[in-house]
Amino acid sequence: MSLVLRFAAGSHKGLIREGNEDSGYAGPRLLAVADGMGGAAAGEVASSEVLGSIVRLDEDVPGADLLTLLGDAVQGANDRLRQMVEEDPQLEGMGCTLTAMLWTGQRMGMVHVGDSRAYLLRDGSLTQITQDHTWVQRLVDEGRITPEEAETHPQRSLLMRALDGRGQVEPDLSIREVRAGDRYLICSDGLSGPVSHQTLEETLGSFYSPEQTVQELIQLALRGGGPDNITCIVADVIDVGATDTLSGLRGDVPVVVGAVAETPPASAADQTILNTPAGRAAGLGRPPQGAFGPAEGYEGGYGAAPGGFGPAEGYEGGYGAYGAEQPGYADEDEDGPVRKGKWAKRSLIGLVTLGLLAGAGYFGWRWTQDQYYVGVDGDHVAVYQGINQNLAGLSLSSVHQSFGDVQVKFLPPDQRTHVTNTIAAVSLGDANDKVKQLQEQATVCRKVSEGARPAPGTSAEPPAAAPTPTPSASPSSSLNHPASPTPAVAAGGRPGARPRPPGGAPPPPRLRQLPTTGRQSRFAVRALAPLDFPASSCHGVRNSALAMA
Repeated sequence: MSLVLRFAAGSHKGLIREGNEDSGYAGPRLLAVADGMGGAAAGEVASSEVLGSIVRLDEDVPGADLLTLLGDAVQGANDRLRQMVEEDPQLEGMGCTLTAMLWTGQRMGMVHVGDSRAYLLRDGSLTQITQDHTWVQRLVDEGRITPEEAETHPQRSLLMRALDGRGQVEPDLSIREVRAGDRYLICSDGLSGPVSHQTLEETLGSFYSPEQTVQELIQLALRGGGPDNITCIVADVIDVGATDTLSGLRGDVPVVVGAVAETPPASAADQTILNTPAGRAAGLGRPPQGAFGPAEGYEGGYGAAPGGFGPAEGYEGGYGAYGAEQPGYADEDEDGPVRKGKWAKRSLIGLVTLGLLAGAGYFGWRWTQDQYYVGVDGDHVAVYQGINQNLAGLSLSSVHQSFGDVQVKFLPPDQRTHVTNTIAAVSLGDANDKVKQLQEQATVCRKVSEGARPAPGTSAEPPAAAPTPTPSASPSSSLNHPASPTPAVAAGGRPGARPRPPGGAPPPPRLRQLPTTGRQSRFAVRALAPLDFPASSCHGVRNSALAMA
């Protein structure tokens, strides 16, 4: 019995980035992911060159000193970057992370620089076996923030270590014992960022073949927003005997994905590297960018025997042909199929736009429901909720409360005009106060109108005042009030009449001395009116009230 690796790799540029700066390599001995940085300073060049420098490790079974091999390879890759910057100063600032595993058949040597990650799924439990070389991870180690806070920290992408051609690199080096049934995941932060640890654990434990698992992981990152390039490798450790039908399908064909698959590193021109399996994969036999798994050799493959590690249902044709046929994982030109990433991005933008419009409409409607004004409802005054506008033929207001006892015809003409044109209010209480004022004015004017209306069977002019009888003098009255003056006799000879003032003007009438006529009613009503609303303001109500009665 011997242990072998079954592996698959995949890469996607994500939904936001213009290009893919990640590079991935998976071979029978070497598994590696490099995440380029530098943007315009050629992060994809850095990741491609670093992988091109370490693929030599995949040629033969490595010796006992795994850590020395890995350390020297990483230092050589860093020196290569420095040389490229010296030859082309425009590349200054480029760099990349690197997480790689070198397999001996019994042990796994690991080298790590940056924030790409390696995980181990063993007995159903997922463990992160690398530590991020980032500023926020240092804060977590020092106890200044929690791991949960680090996931949303604004500086979570600030690297403390990377391969950038400057000085000596200090990678983390370790040896891991391997067991049959182990499943390894190596990925860039484009996967570990948007996808939680729990989801990674559930996905790695739920899918059988590495190919299907890789595809599902990338789809999870895209559904999480795809904010960065996404690259991952899944490798299973399988115990296979010499007579096992799966022993010939151990996966000797390397896989390259991402930037290194699109633009092979310049160092791959070395004839020595071209003669290695890694060189052949990077040069002649690599699959289309973004395809999953080996380009050839697995057709009809896994799953030929019970319990095999074949593609899940729907992938029986093998992953070699899958990438070239399915949209979203194959190269395309202007006339080619639309990528799933672009479709998802457009759909996301459309949904966000619809959400913003719906939110704006909702808050606009809520705002109108907090507006009130006073207007006319038929022949009565009413308080309306909303605004006095129409939108697409729909009214943006409705009657909140109608006041049947406040009739428009009894309002003074100016107030009647204001109500007809609507009176704005700052709140419902303010609107009710305005209605209360209108109600008081309408009450006054209604009484004025009713008092001015002639009674049935009488003329329009009030009858003349009857002479007031002269009171007889009383001795007791004279005795009890000696200082009381004797009532004067007016020019008309009416005893008890009030003397006229100089100039012949009639004396001002007193309300208690007026006979019961329409005039008396008018003055009585004026006494009941509010101080700031004289009954004279009801001018014009009489005729309109009579006309509308």
